Amino acid sequence: MKEVMIAPSILSADFSKLGEEIKLVEDLGAEYLHFDVMDGHFVPNISFGIPVLKSISKLHNMVNDVHIMISEPKKYIQKFADAGAQIITFHYEACNSLQEVKDVIDLIHSYGVKAGLSIKPNTPVEVFDPFLKDLDLVLVMSVEPGFGGQSFIPEALNKIAYLRNAIDEKDYDCLIEVDGGINDKTAHLCAEAGVDILVAGSYLFGRKDIVERMESLR
Repeated sequence: MKEVMIAPSILSADFSKLGEEIKLVEDLGAEYLHFDVMDGHFVPNISFGIPVLKSISKLHNMVNDVHIMISEPKKYIQKFADAGAQIITFHYEACNSLQEVKDVIDLIHSYGVKAGLSIKPNTPVEVFDPFLKDLDLVLVMSVEPGFGGQSFIPEALNKIAYLRNAIDEKDYDCLIEVDGGINDKTAHLCAEAGVDILVAGSYLFGRKDIVERMESLR
């Protein structure tokens, strides 16, 4: 089993000492820094947006992994790219047609940024199929997007395995990421299914044993 990469989600970080929290997870070997952007419309919560990304995107050397859970993603791609996003992942469900999904992928790439596509738990994994050749990342939500600290939905494992097979069969250059309910147990299951990147928030931030927890995810 290959070693997975870790993407701590700052949604669970202490924003009163965000710089320290970011430095900590970077020092512990995290490869990605995950930004969960919520607009209160596409998902029933509001988090943070472009100003936060811009202020911290250059404070570290991890990949700025930006997950936009927002309506009308096309309107905001340039702003997130300009703010320092290195991967922008948008939602299939936020688009009105397959052509719109393709247009957003192309728009992200036009700014020199990697493109990711995500699905909610109730969306069939097969919707990724037409886009795998164009994507840099696919994100499987293993909880309902909108809030941290939820329990892992086991069906995500079947989706990861499906994507692993589809990507490997065609030799696509596309990473598989999973987000939601990740801990030492679910991380191992996701790794067995073929995931590349684990997003973890409440499992890491605010924990005195974060060093051991980071190691357990690997």
